[in-house]
Amino acid sequence: MAKTHDNQSNRTGISFRAILLGLAGICLLCPIITWSQLVLKGIQVGVLQLNPTVMGLFLLLVLANRGVRRVRARFGLSSGELMIIYSMMLIAAMIASRGLMDKWISGISAVNYYASAENGWGQLFYPHIKSWLVPFNPEGGNQQPVIKAMYEGLGRTDQLSWANVFSRLPWGAWALPVATWSIFIFFIFGGFLCLAAILRKQWVENERMPFALAQLPLEMMQPETAGPFLRNRLTWLGFALPMAIFSLNGLHYIFPMLPKIQTVWNLNSYFPSGAPWDQVLYIRISLAFAVIGFSYLLPTDLLFSLWFFFLFTRFQDFVGSALGYQLSTMPLYPTHLFQGYQAMGAYAVLVFYLTRTSRPHFSAVIRKALFSDRSVNDKEEMLPYRVALFGLIFCCLGAIIWCWFAGLSLWLAALVILVYMFVIVIVMARSVAEGGILMTETTFRPTDIVALFGPRYLLGSAQLSFLSMLDAVILRDTRGLLLTGFMDGLRISDGVRLRRRSLLWTFVIAIPAAMLVAGFLHLMIPYGRGAINLHWMYSGSSIWGFSSNTPIILGQNDYTFVAPISFLVGIAFTIFLVAMRMRFSWWPFHPLGYAIAPSFTMIVFWFPCLIAWIVKVLILRWGGMKVYLNLRPFFLGLVLGEFSAAVLWTVITFIIKTHAPAIPWE
Repeated sequence: MAKTHDNQSNRTGISFRAILLGLAGICLLCPIITWSQLVLKGIQVGVLQLNPTVMGLFLLLVLANRGVRRVRARFGLSSGELMIIYSMMLIAAMIASRGLMDKWISGISAVNYYASAENGWGQLFYPHIKSWLVPFNPEGGNQQPVIKAMYEGLGRTDQLSWANVFSRLPWGAWALPVATWSIFIFFIFGGFLCLAAILRKQWVENERMPFALAQLPLEMMQPETAGPFLRNRLTWLGFALPMAIFSLNGLHYIFPMLPKIQTVWNLNSYFPSGAPWDQVLYIRISLAFAVIGFSYLLPTDLLFSLWFFFLFTRFQDFVGSALGYQLSTMPLYPTHLFQGYQAMGAYAVLVFYLTRTSRPHFSAVIRKALFSDRSVNDKEEMLPYRVALFGLIFCCLGAIIWCWFAGLSLWLAALVILVYMFVIVIVMARSVAEGGILMTETTFRPTDIVALFGPRYLLGSAQLSFLSMLDAVILRDTRGLLLTGFMDGLRISDGVRLRRRSLLWTFVIAIPAAMLVAGFLHLMIPYGRGAINLHWMYSGSSIWGFSSNTPIILGQNDYTFVAPISFLVGIAFTIFLVAMRMRFSWWPFHPLGYAIAPSFTMIVFWFPCLIAWIVKVLILRWGGMKVYLNLRPFFLGLVLGEFSAAVLWTVITFIIKTHAPAIPWE
């Protein structure tokens, strides 16, 4: 692992050709990601915090660059330039998929298409939706032409050219909602940038988080003379294993006589029918090589906790059902309500604990921002602490005021934004930096906190209407969280000696470029092919909030004492885990594993974490640290192979119109 350097005087800065190549990379990867996410469906490259498309294209760039440097060294790209290109593509990949576009376009349009006389959404929600938030007229009827054309297409796909789609697409109807929502998105993304500038030193230098997701690109950016990663046979052996399996599965759809290797198993199908097994939620085995590869880099206690606490949630399901309880589910999440609120309590304790342990650093940030304390050096940070702190306050206030104009009361707008920014986002970013988690999925929304104190129908129809939309656009699905991309970028910049201020401009250029390119595609493809034929984002999570809030608006009392009791249990148990971890070095249970255990992330990733833990424990016990380090390229090769297979088969299926082999991430 490359060391962190404090002196930036001898670091490289921004490169014009790197920016141009980064923009070219954005224009290339956005169509691949969007097509894979929306049309192919089987290869969900956009649900991970390290996008496979980025790594696949970056591998080609690195190999091409090494060839160029051997012919004419001065024409080759430096490590810093590779870092700029990588960061631009990483941020763009998040924006093009779950970080924004997958949710935004569908989230502000689906309610009009799926409203009907039976569900009564037109009467329940339309009167409270501001006209500047949506591309349809809230005073009009259901399935208005601008939305009907989007969901059913502008014509037969085989007779419709993209030029025809472009000329017939109702751009004017989308101009105002895109512009107004862009203001809100600016506040959220701006807040992420400021948070990254404030957190970097504490997480990277003071606590030395492993940043597992940054290790693979960092290895690839090193000059050939600095490290043999891409010349190591173990790297390519690891690469070959997932590439062979998923290529064989892809060829199976072209040549059915070839065998298919199963990569996902549903263990619930093997359970006896009836109680108590029928209330044990989904348990699946996923052969996700990328997760195994990254998990190999994690501390064994955290790795153990990730899979152990997931199985503990299923044990709780079994015991609760065996005792005769009817277990209700958490609204909009694949977990039981009591576990969702336990996680909420765990998040609260983790944020308090992280704030307390970071108090010296935060104190220094405040002293520098408010009193210009000369003993605090922030010249090397991505943003000066004064700009970062006041920028964060400005962005949070801006987002709160925007939500107020959109229909929330000030107190509820403040609750939603502050809990999202300083509880959910912080814990999710920590799960990536410390836990190497590839998917930032949580188990509760900020408004679920309201249900601790009373029924949600007290919020009123107007607020619940806007929250239904806000849940779809940003709050419910936290995958593609840009803060993790910013933090990983800052960590990698130290390894390649790139000035952090240069990285700021990289992010500032990449964000609007990606929004422009990906936004264009996310309108063209639905209008060209019909959104009802695309990924379930257009028919699932985009309307789940409206479906969930319909009975609440009609007066259903959703309050239960299970919520506050479970919340307190989560607080108490996490405090116990933290105290034991601080007191005993041998304590094997990590509170972060407990906090994210009920999430969809661990449904997908618990088994790869178990495999990585078993392998790592055996290697350390019988081979020691030397063998562990020698085998590191093999496990990073697993990541590179699975990611490259995803990109390869995305391109193949686009060209020959065949089935895509399922990659077990979703």
